[in-house]
Amino acid sequence: MEEIRVEANGKIGPIDSSKIPRFAGPATYARLPRLDQAPEAGIKVVGVPFDAGVSYRPGARFGSNHVRESSRLLRPYNPAMDLSPFEEVQVADAGDMAVNPFNINDAIETIQQNALDLTADGSTLMTIGGDHTIALPLLRAASERAGEPVAMLHFDAHLDTWDTYFGAEYTHGTPFRRAVEEGILDTEAISHVGTRGPLYGKKDLEDDKRFGFGIVTSSDVYYQGVREIVDKLRDRIGNRPLYISVDIDVLDPAHAPGTGTPEAGGITSRELLEILRGMRGMNLVGADLVEVSPAYDHAEMTGIAASHVAYDLVSLMADKRTTEQKDS
Repeated sequence: MEEIRVEANGKIGPIDSSKIPRFAGPATYARLPRLDQAPEAGIKVVGVPFDAGVSYRPGARFGSNHVRESSRLLRPYNPAMDLSPFEEVQVADAGDMAVNPFNINDAIETIQQNALDLTADGSTLMTIGGDHTIALPLLRAASERAGEPVAMLHFDAHLDTWDTYFGAEYTHGTPFRRAVEEGILDTEAISHVGTRGPLYGKKDLEDDKRFGFGIVTSSDVYYQGVREIVDKLRDRIGNRPLYISVDIDVLDPAHAPGTGTPEAGGITSRELLEILRGMRGMNLVGADLVEVSPAYDHAEMTGIAASHVAYDLVSLMADKRTTEQKDS
């Protein structure tokens, strides 16, 4: 079947859904071209089908393709940002990283090297997992590319700054403790957003504060509102190179049931998208979206929410790159 695509400004865009039904053909993210179908790509969407670091429900290894399937309804123009990201920057689906499903250390090394290889041409990476273990090697690569520790916004129900699980240092609950210990995070500009639920003890919060994290709980978002939260986060980050990591369980299970460690009392998909849009103009150097576990999803609720989160992150990346080109 011939692929009839939307093309504008010399960019190869999604398959034209007015000529080929959305439900037809293989699913790439937002029906964009594969990396081998584009002469170059300023933004690359890549999957990491890995979930050997989970502590409860498995299945996030199937998350990247579930998000791709759920992204078929995405359209080229983002009215919330008055931006057509696929016209501004060439965006392509780079497929999936092939990582070892049995050896976490080997998988982490592979992810880090693949991320460095994919961004060697100066492109920006939007990664879809996979469990949250993958954030550590992605942060290592982002910090290496930036040449300095990076600021981070971490959207999650959980802190993910625990030390070990069953003696394992690398799991989906430990990446940001390791990142602080390795010096790849700018501890003056890191924050959790959307945290909630029971902890193992008060020491979890004390350790987290010692690492430098600010905390915006889901209750803070509810009582203070999106605009106040956005202002506080922007003030904290400034113009530092920023990495955004989104665990889909930051959303309430009513909005995202298909995840490994759900917690009641989460933020809405509307709140998450509006906070992300509030980061427009920031120095975004990379992002990930993780912990979609499709076996627990209904009617693609989680996949659709995740595909829209990735779409707004790609839009932020496209806006940043366009602004830099205009300023240069």
